[in-house]
Amino acid sequence: MTKPLAGWFKARQKEAARPALFARGMRLCGEHLAAQDAGSAAPQARLTQAVGAFAASLDNPSADPFDALLHVGERALEAGGERELRLALGVAETAAAIRQRSRGAWRLRGLALDGLGRGNEAMECYERYVTLLDGGAPAPEVARAMDTLRRRRECLDAALALFPEAGSPLRDLLGEPDTTTAVVAPRFAAYVRACVAGHSAGDPAVRRLLGLYGGYRRLVERPGAPDPLPGGGTPVDVSGLRGLVAGRTVCVVANADDVAGSTLGAGIDGYDLVVRCDAFRLRAAGTGERTGLHAVSLRGDTPWEGPAWSQRAGVRLVFGDPAGGWRRATRQRLVPGAQEHIGDASLRRPLSDPALLGEDGWGQAPTTAFTVLRLLDFLDASPRLDLIGFTPPGRLRPREAEWVRDHATHVDDSKMRIALR
Repeated sequence: MTKPLAGWFKARQKEAARPALFARGMRLCGEHLAAQDAGSAAPQARLTQAVGAFAASLDNPSADPFDALLHVGERALEAGGERELRLALGVAETAAAIRQRSRGAWRLRGLALDGLGRGNEAMECYERYVTLLDGGAPAPEVARAMDTLRRRRECLDAALALFPEAGSPLRDLLGEPDTTTAVVAPRFAAYVRACVAGHSAGDPAVRRLLGLYGGYRRLVERPGAPDPLPGGGTPVDVSGLRGLVAGRTVCVVANADDVAGSTLGAGIDGYDLVVRCDAFRLRAAGTGERTGLHAVSLRGDTPWEGPAWSQRAGVRLVFGDPAGGWRRATRQRLVPGAQEHIGDASLRRPLSDPALLGEDGWGQAPTTAFTVLRLLDFLDASPRLDLIGFTPPGRLRPREAEWVRDHATHVDDSKMRIALR
């Protein structure tokens, strides 16, 4: 019996050593990932490096795995996609389970929930974080986030008080602890549309409601801006854009072969502000060479993966929905120094936003040319507003072309020009 027992004990010893060997293997992999150069790395690469550092810390007596775990959450938060935000939330929940009084864990948990649109839950985590500070000042990003969530709720409460009967379903939704911004925002928009349709445009309560809705939308979208000066340009809102175009002659130029092959270039460059759309090419004799405003619409499920917007422009407007995709695309595709001004989130969907035009019926993806034209017409700040190269049919959608025909003051086929002023 001695030999079989000896063999059994040896097998058990080898089995017991396996977790330590696995930990050593994980440490080796982690050290490899952590050694990557993150000096100029993208957020995803920095996240990978943080994961490597955490893995390496698990088998290093001198390292603190808890801090390394929180660092993974911070890097995931920085990366900003939905999958990364869910990773950050999972990391934060794990960290809070390990150390229930960790301020860093509760701060990270609140920011991750906030990023996922779970505002009620985020506010609870922020409040727990502030309690753990014992009277100290919260981190600036937490203070801003808490203020934003409070102001959003104030907009909603004030708006619902204007038309209480119509707002009861939305009020019930707001009372649910796990409700998200992705659910509340469209329901709020539907409430606004119903109230506007049921009352006259001159009703003071309707005007107040539209103002509150515009404030709410800005509070939802603006805190997600990647930095104060994304892409090296100055952000502009609706009033800022109006100031930039006020008193200037404007033309919107089509990206068409007949324009490129024409001799209209000098006339186009003679406008104070030349507007071009999406991907465009310049041919001096036909299209002119100046670009005062570049408008682009985000298309597809992953619009942030498109080519960088490297063409020089005075103003760049990016149209797109939803807000998360718009933020990620502007973060990844804007090129520092390629523009002087950048439209902020209040300008990302001007046709459908009740705080601006609030017009239905243009479809899910109106053409970029019509979107920017309708926005400029709405601003009513330019003495001359022309379309160049849109006289042939098919360059605008049928309803868009009909709107242009109804509002045109002059059409010159020889110069492919439609005047709206």
